[in-house]
Amino acid sequence: KNVAWLAACMSFGSATVLPNSLPGKAQAQPAVSDDRVQTVLQNLLRSKSPVQSGPVFSTLDEAFRDGVDPRTSTRILSTLAKHRALEVAFVFLSWLKMSAYDLNYFHYGAVIDACAKTSMWTEALR
Repeated sequence: KNVAWLAACMSFGSATVLPNSLPGKAQAQPAVSDDRVQTVLQNLLRSKSPVQSGPVFSTLDEAFRDGVDPRTSTRILSTLAKHRALEVAFVFLSWLKMSAYDLNYFHYGAVIDACAKTSMWTEALR
């Protein structure tokens, strides 16, 4: 499902809204401070395997209660990929979807990159 959506976005060259996005959600989210992003990344990277989504979601809800902009969320996913934190990247992506953020092909590309870096290509199809 996500791969088909990613392919559709890439073919149109635009950041399409996922079907589960809430109508009327503000498109522009406030910028998040670098200190807050670093703190969140440190906490995410300390997550033990298997990653429990509940505590991670609580941490993210608290850290980003004012919202998170698409560039920041993509940066977080890219950093998780760089550190080969595939499970955490999937949990973060799930949180973004559940929080009704508009996801684009950069978000999915970062998670696919994490799959590639961990040689987990079958996970890229999730």
